[in-house]
Amino acid sequence: MSTEQAARIRDVALRHRVAVGVAWLLVLVLGGTVAVPGLGRLDQSFTASGGPGHRANQAIQERYGNGAAVAPLVAVATWPAATDVRSPGVAGSFADNVRRVAGPGARTVSYAGTGDEGFLGADGRTVYALVYPGAGKPDLAGLTAVEEAAGTLRTGLRSALPEARVEVTGVLPLQHDSAVTGPGAVALAVKAACALGLLVLLVLAFRSPLGGLAPLLLAGATSVGALVLVEAVAGFTEISFIVVYLVPVTALVLAVHRWAQPPESAARSAVAAGAAGAAACAVLALFPAAFLRSVGVAGLAVWAVGTAATLTLAPVLRPVATRATRPPRIPRTSRTPRTPTPARAGRTARTTPVRAGRLPRPIPAAVGLTLLVLLAGAATQLRVGNPEAHALVASGPARDGLGRLTAAGVPTGVLNPLEVLVPAGEDAEAVAARAARVPGVLLAAAPEAAEWRRDGSAVVVVVPEEEPMTAAGAATVTALRSAFKGGRPPALVGGSGVVDRDLVDGVYRLLPYAVPAAALAAFLALAALTAAGTAARAVCRALLAAVAAAGALTVLWQWGPPGTGAVTGWVPLVVGAFAFCVSLDRSVASAAGGPSWAGPVAAGAGALAVLAVGVGPQVELALLVSGFAMAALFDASVGRHRAPPGSPARPIPRTSLQLV
Repeated sequence: MSTEQAARIRDVALRHRVAVGVAWLLVLVLGGTVAVPGLGRLDQSFTASGGPGHRANQAIQERYGNGAAVAPLVAVATWPAATDVRSPGVAGSFADNVRRVAGPGARTVSYAGTGDEGFLGADGRTVYALVYPGAGKPDLAGLTAVEEAAGTLRTGLRSALPEARVEVTGVLPLQHDSAVTGPGAVALAVKAACALGLLVLLVLAFRSPLGGLAPLLLAGATSVGALVLVEAVAGFTEISFIVVYLVPVTALVLAVHRWAQPPESAARSAVAAGAAGAAACAVLALFPAAFLRSVGVAGLAVWAVGTAATLTLAPVLRPVATRATRPPRIPRTSRTPRTPTPARAGRTARTTPVRAGRLPRPIPAAVGLTLLVLLAGAATQLRVGNPEAHALVASGPARDGLGRLTAAGVPTGVLNPLEVLVPAGEDAEAVAARAARVPGVLLAAAPEAAEWRRDGSAVVVVVPEEEPMTAAGAATVTALRSAFKGGRPPALVGGSGVVDRDLVDGVYRLLPYAVPAAALAAFLALAALTAAGTAARAVCRALLAAVAAAGALTVLWQWGPPGTGAVTGWVPLVVGAFAFCVSLDRSVASAAGGPSWAGPVAAGAGALAVLAVGVGPQVELALLVSGFAMAALFDASVGRHRAPPGSPARPIPRTSLQLV
C-alpha cells in the first residue's frame, strides 16, 4: 500500500462514514464478546517451552500429575525446646499429618521418609516438608489450586499439631498473599488520581471532551481487534498469555500519537510506521521460542489493526471531535504593534539567546542521551528470573512461614527444589547420592513412597541452597544437569528451579540474533517509504529505547531498594517490545511533520493508564507497570529533542513505487 492509496482509503472512509463507524462499532462490541472467552486459548504457563527443563517437567507432569514446573508448598513446624524432632513420634507424626491433610494425589517428603537432616532446622526444633498438591498444573487454574491448598494445609496442620507452631509458605503462597493484600488507601488514591489525570490530560491536549475520548475509542478498537487476531493464531500455535499485557497499552500510546497528527501527516506516518513495525514483529514471530513468537504476533496484530483504524476510523471521528473543540484564543488586535527601530531590534537580538536559567538545547539532549546509554549498559547486567522470596510480599501468613524457615537456618533454596526423573531400570538411591555431591545442593533424597515411584521410574527431590535466580543457584542447576548428562538414558532434571534457566537458554540466547534481524526488517521497510537517514535514526532510537527500558528495570528493581535480585523473565521482553513500537511510531510521526507535543502527551497517557491499573503490592505487576511507564517517559524525553518546535519536518516521499 502506497501513501497515495492510503489517502484514497481515507477518502472512501469519509464518503461512507456511517458504514465505517458501524463496522468499527461491531469490531469493538462483537470483538470484545469473542475476545474475552477466547483468552482461554492462550498458553497460561508463563514458562519457556522446548528446553530440557520443559521436557523434563512435561514428563513428570504426565507421569505423576503434579509438581514439575509448579513450586511446592513448604510446611514448617517448630516444637518447644525440649522436643526431639528426630524421634519417630515427632517426625513421624508430622509426616503422617502432612500426608493426610495434603489429600489424595499429593506428593510429600520430609525427614521421616528420608532420614536426611537437610529437612531439619539448625535450631534443632524445626522440621519442614515439601508438599506437591494433587491439582497443580502450570497454568492459572493449577496455580490457583495450589494457592488454595496452602490455606487448607495451614488450617489442618495447626489443628492436628496444637503443640507446635505451624506455618505454610512457598513461592505461590507468597505471591498469593501480595495479591490478597491489595492496594492500600494511598495506592487506591494514586490509582484514582492517575485515571482522572489520564482523562484530564487528553481533554486538555485535544481541547474538548470528545477530542480526548477519541483516542481512547481508537485504542479500544485496536486492542479488541488485535486480540481477536492473536487468539485466532493461538488456535494453531502456542501463544503466551503475556500478550494481554502488551496489546492494550501499546494500542493506547499509538492511538494518542496518531490522533495528535494532522490528517495528512497521520496517514503518511501510519503507513510508514505500520510497515516498519509489522516487518519487525513478523521477523520476531518466526523465531522458535514461544515468548518471541507471542510478542511478534501481538505486535503485528496491533500494527495492522492500528493502521487500519488510523486510515478509516480516525477520519470519521475527527470532524465530530473538531466541531466540539474550543476555538483557539485569538489575540487582541486593537493595538497596532510598534515597528522596532534598528536600535531596539539589535537590543532584542542581543538579549534573546541568553535568557536567564535557560540551558542551550544541545545540553538537555546530551544529558538524556547519556542517561539512555548508561541504562542500555545496565541492561547487560540483567538477571532473568522470579524475584527473590523476600521481595515478594512484606507481611502475611506465607511471609511468617518464610521467616520461620530462615530463623531456623534453612536456606531459601527450599522454595524452588529440583526434581530428577530417574528412568526405569536406574537406581534412584544412586542418583540421589550423586546429586548430593553437586556443589550448592543442600539435600537429595529418593523417597520410597508409592507416589514417588511409578511405572518403574522414580523422582528424586533435590533442594539447592540458593534460589535459582541468583548466580549461585543458577550455577547449581547447571552443575546438576552436567552431572546427569551422560546417562543412557539420561536422568531428566526438572522442577520449578529450572524454569528460569530454560527462559535464559531458550529465549534470551536468541535475542542477539532476533533483535538485529527485526531491526533490519524495520529499517528496510521504513527506508522504502522514507529517506534512509530517517529510517536509520528511527530504528536506532527505537532499539536504544527498548534496551534502556530493560536497563531501567535492572537499576530500579534488581539493584534498587526493592532488591528483587532478578527481573521476571517475560517482563523485559514485553516492555522492550512496547518501547520499540512506541519509539518507532514517535520517530516516524516527528519526521512526517507531527507536532512536538504529541510524544509527551502520548507518553503521559500511557504512563497514567498503566499506573491507574497496576499500582499495588504485587511485585511482578509492579515490575511490568514501572517498565511500561519508564519506557513511555524515555520516549517522550528523547522525542522532545528530536523535533523541536519550529524545526523543518522531513517530508515522507509519496511516490507510488514506494510500497509496503
